[in-house]
Amino acid sequence: MNSTLSINNETNNRTSDKSKSESQNTKSESLTEYLIEAIVEGSISPGSKISEPELAKRFEVSRGPLREAIMRVEGLGLIERIPHVGARVITFSPEKLMELYAVREALEGMAARLAARHITQDELLALEGLLSTHSKHIDEVEGSSYFHQHGDFDFHYRIIKASRNTQLISLLCNELYHLLRMYRYQVPRSQSRPEQALDEHKYILQAIKNGDEELAEMLMRRHISGSRTLIEQQISTTSG
Repeated sequence: MNSTLSINNETNNRTSDKSKSESQNTKSESLTEYLIEAIVEGSISPGSKISEPELAKRFEVSRGPLREAIMRVEGLGLIERIPHVGARVITFSPEKLMELYAVREALEGMAARLAARHITQDELLALEGLLSTHSKHIDEVEGSSYFHQHGDFDFHYRIIKASRNTQLISLLCNELYHLLRMYRYQVPRSQSRPEQALDEHKYILQAIKNGDEELAEMLMRRHISGSRTLIEQQISTTSG
């Protein structure tokens, strides 16, 4: 009898520990998503300090899941730790932005080349539907929020996924992706070019559809290079 009770208690304890662990993981993941979106959209402003006590109180969570969430966001490059200061939201500089776009140009060019080799018919049809939706969106909102798409709704994201290269996907869809989203949301686009960007997306997709790897890479690199040039002009105008 006693041995049966002991086994039942051990089983209940393991179940309870597992439930607590799963609950903490869920809280950590929810906090991670919140922090990412808040930083990307600017509700947690660039340069602001990440206060663990404040966030723990706000979300009524223990410091464990919160610290894990902060570490995840730090791994995405959205938070940086400064000696004697602590964790802060990153602040974009023109130099960092140009470095980001230089890396993006090379890697996304490679992704487009590989997508031309590996993309499936279903993925092509989905991308064609996506660009059709984007075209209607630009007409309806005059292009003002064309650059705010993300996740599966983002043309570049889907091209990267279609490359089938796990290293490229990890770099571009995780480590660099949210930094780019942060820029898109927070930097004013006085020189936005939504119609031209959409046309360039259509040319890239056609090259991928034709299986023309070299052209797909060239067009993608040219597309991102054009965006970088606009950013440089805007920075020059603003600083001038």
